[in-house]
Amino acid sequence: MKPTLRVGIAGLGTVGTGVVRLLAENAEMIAARAGRAITITAVSARDRTRDRGVRLDHLRWVDDAVALASGGDIDVVVELIGGSEGPAKALAAETIAAGKTLVTANKALLAVHGAALARAAEAAGVSIGYEAAVAGGIPIIKTLREGLAGNRIFRIAGILNGTCNYILTVMREQKRDFADVLADAQALGYAEADPSFDIDGVDAAHKLAILAALAFGRPVDFAAVHVEGIRRISALDISFAEELGYRIKLLGIARETPNGVEVRVHPAMVPKTALLASVEGVFNAVMAEGDFAGTVFLQGRGAGAGPTASAVVADLIDIARGTAIPVWGAAQAQLAHTPSVPIAAHCGAYFLRLMVVDEPGVLADVTAILRDHGISLESMLQHGRKPGEAVPIVLVTHETNEAAIGQAIARIGKIAAVLEEPALIRIEP
Repeated sequence: MKPTLRVGIAGLGTVGTGVVRLLAENAEMIAARAGRAITITAVSARDRTRDRGVRLDHLRWVDDAVALASGGDIDVVVELIGGSEGPAKALAAETIAAGKTLVTANKALLAVHGAALARAAEAAGVSIGYEAAVAGGIPIIKTLREGLAGNRIFRIAGILNGTCNYILTVMREQKRDFADVLADAQALGYAEADPSFDIDGVDAAHKLAILAALAFGRPVDFAAVHVEGIRRISALDISFAEELGYRIKLLGIARETPNGVEVRVHPAMVPKTALLASVEGVFNAVMAEGDFAGTVFLQGRGAGAGPTASAVVADLIDIARGTAIPVWGAAQAQLAHTPSVPIAAHCGAYFLRLMVVDEPGVLADVTAILRDHGISLESMLQHGRKPGEAVPIVLVTHETNEAAIGQAIARIGKIAAVLEEPALIRIEP
C-alpha cells in the first residue's frame, strides 16, 4: 500500500468536524477505496478550547492557518475557513505555491479568484479539489468534470440554495408571507442572522459561476452572473403561480446561446411537471443537458456536516488514488473565452403582476404599452371586481425580449392607477 496521505484542515466548524469524524469512523473503508490511508496530521481553528464532539488531542494545532501550507507533515491542505478574502485566500495561494494539493468547500473563493488560482495550480503542477463547494453532497463537480466529460453541455439549471428553497416551499404550503417565514428559518438555523448572501442570490451565484466554468470550459467569471434574490416574492405571487400551473423557485441557469453564454440567478416560474418543481425544503438539485447523455438530474442535501464532509473526503480519495484533473476540466490554454450574454438580451416568457385601482381604462392602458413594445399576451387573471379599490391583475406574456419588457414595465409603473412597483418573474420551460 502507498504511504499515508497526510492532511491538514483549516477550519473546524460544522464541516471541518464532519470531515474529522468521517475520516475516523470510516477509516478502513476509505483506505481500501483510496489505496492508502488518509490521516489528519494538523488542524487550525480560532478556538482551541471548544468541545467539537470529536477527538483532536492527538493532532498538531496551528494557530495561523496559513502556516499549514508549509507544514512538513502535510501533503494536502483542506480549506474550510470560508470567504473570498483574508486567511482563506492567503492559505489557498500559499498551499499552491508550496506545491501542495488544495481541497476547498469555499464557493466564494473559487467564484471570485478561481481563474487566478487555476492558473497558479497549473503552473505549480498541483490540483484543486472542490466537490464540496457546490451543492454539498450532490456530486455535480465530478459529474461535469468526469461523467459528462465527453459531452457538449447546452444548459445547467439548478436549485443551489437550500435556505431560499425552504422559504419558498413553506410560503406555498402554509400560505405565509416572506418576512414571516424568513424569521422562522432563522430560528431553525436554516438562515443566518444576516441572511443577505442567501436571500439576495449571492450564494447561488457563486455556485453557478463555478458550474458555468466547468460546463462550458471557460475561466470562472463571477462578474458575468446576473443576480436577483427572493425578497420581493409574495404569497400572492406564489398563489397565482399555483393557479397557472407553476412553482416559484430560485434558479441558477447557465445556457449556451448563439451569442454566448447566459449565466443568471433569479426567481423563476417552473411548470409543476418539471423535475425541479418537485424539489422541496432545504434540498438542492442540479440538471445538466448534454448532447449525448441527454438530461442528467441530481438531487440531495446541499449543506450540513454530513453531505459536505462526504464531498471533501471524496476529493481526498481521488487525490490519494493519484487522480488529477485540470481545475476547469481542461488545460488553461484549451479553455474557451466564450462571451457572456447580458440579461438584457434574454428572451423568454414572463409573469407580470400589477396592483391597480379597479377603474375603467386601466387594463387598456397597460395592454397598449405592452403592444407598443411588441409584447403579446398568452393569458390574464383577475378575480372579481372591487370598483375604486386595489386589485391584482396577472398577465402572462408570450416569448419576448428582456429589454422590451423592462422598458414596458418602467412605463406601466408610471400609470397613476398602478399602486406599487410591478412584480416580474421569468418563466422557465
